Amino acid sequence: MIERRPFDSLGGAHHGWLDAKHHFSFAEYRDPSRMGWGALRVWNDDTIAPGTGFPTHGHSDMEIITYVREGAITHQDSLGNRGRTEAGDVQVMSAGTGVRHSEYNLEQGVTKIFQIWIIPDGERAAPSWGAKPFPKGDRSGQFVALASGLPGDEDALPIRTDARVLGATLKAGETAEYTIGKGRRGYLVPAAGEVEVDGVRLNARDGAAIADVDTIRVTALSDAELVLVDSAP
Repeated sequence: MIERRPFDSLGGAHHGWLDAKHHFSFAEYRDPSRMGWGALRVWNDDTIAPGTGFPTHGHSDMEIITYVREGAITHQDSLGNRGRTEAGDVQVMSAGTGVRHSEYNLEQGVTKIFQIWIIPDGERAAPSWGAKPFPKGDRSGQFVALASGLPGDEDALPIRTDARVLGATLKAGETAEYTIGKGRRGYLVPAAGEVEVDGVRLNARDGAAIADVDTIRVTALSDAELVLVDSAP
């Protein structure tokens, strides 16, 4: 099953400094049919105005992955970490037993991010943060693990859950396959471009909820940048 969730159908809110769209229930947006997908709980599509951002606030018991689509985000937290993550790169915060952080766009232009939350598994642990560049050329024509709690993904940022976040870039006409495995869940979003997933067309920033599919075949209808979450059910 592959269910297209058009961008225009997503929840969201415009806060002046923040234009947010929500693939799943979040903040004031509530949809009982969209409370998550497997271990994936949140996928927010955020556009942040220059010189603004999320002031210091707290989290616990969540794996929070930030995929920067445009601009850059500057992170600071109660662990003493500070870092700037720019377009194409990824940061991960394992909130664990509790952490406070801020995320600001200190750039001259807008910053666009996907903010992805995945429910952790296992025992609670101390919080952590990390960031890493992932050159788009290394993802050309294939899915590459960006953050993962699965074995064999040593080059990905670590997360504490039975899931992985992957990225791919495809030229128009190119095809890439990825094996999710029956019984698991996938959620695919083109950050840019249009693609066809096993006959289902997705426009930029649409979502595709995938279940009971072993291997997906993605064909780019135009140059495309993709983000995929593969998680436990």
